[in-house]
Amino acid sequence: TGATGTGKTTTLAAMIDWLNRNRRFNIITLEDPIEFMHESRESLVVQRSVGLHVKSFAEGVHAALREDPDVILVGELRDPETISMAMTAAETGHLVLGTLHTTSAVKTLDRIIDAMPTEQKPLAATFLAQHLQGVISQKLVRTADGRGRKAILEIMLNTSGIANLILNRKIFQIPASLQTGRELGMQLMDQALLEAIENKEIDPDDAYIHATDKRQFQRFVTNPELLPQVNMAVT
Repeated sequence: TGATGTGKTTTLAAMIDWLNRNRRFNIITLEDPIEFMHESRESLVVQRSVGLHVKSFAEGVHAALREDPDVILVGELRDPETISMAMTAAETGHLVLGTLHTTSAVKTLDRIIDAMPTEQKPLAATFLAQHLQGVISQKLVRTADGRGRKAILEIMLNTSGIANLILNRKIFQIPASLQTGRELGMQLMDQALLEAIENKEIDPDDAYIHATDKRQFQRFVTNPELLPQVNMAVT
């Protein structure tokens, strides 16, 4: 997940490429538009463009389910119908990969649940607790030398603890679990930003702009204009 231009499509393409080279899967992608072409290798990869091969993402998922896929890539989970169809696919044993324009794991879970009608929200939470594998949220941050950008990732894996928080609608507590879950492969965006600053991989001023808790990053800032201004009145 991430804002427009943060490399979501590139990350998904890398995932499909890895599966294509290392697994014997039937992979169907639904994209708008198709940006990366995948030649079938170990897997069979069929790519479909929304508007050309299928009318919508939701219709594409529905059609794909009749073709015995192992993996379905949904280029964008943009509406309740698409999200619902993606849930159906995942619930029936398919690996579903998709993107959302959200900037954190918590916002991603909230967006999926909030997209459902009121009476279906508890079912959506139950589905996520039982079937979600994980959420990767990413931002592209300017490198320390200013010559490029580096992908910084927030990673949430659906452990039993995370699943319980989702099921009990305590999603707001998930950041604490990410912060303490490094040994499981999880991390908060701010943790990843701080680590990249300390390794001199990214520009600290750009990291400050992307940070959630900016107080942690103030000591690294080189441009004072980025910092909050303190107004003093003396009498």
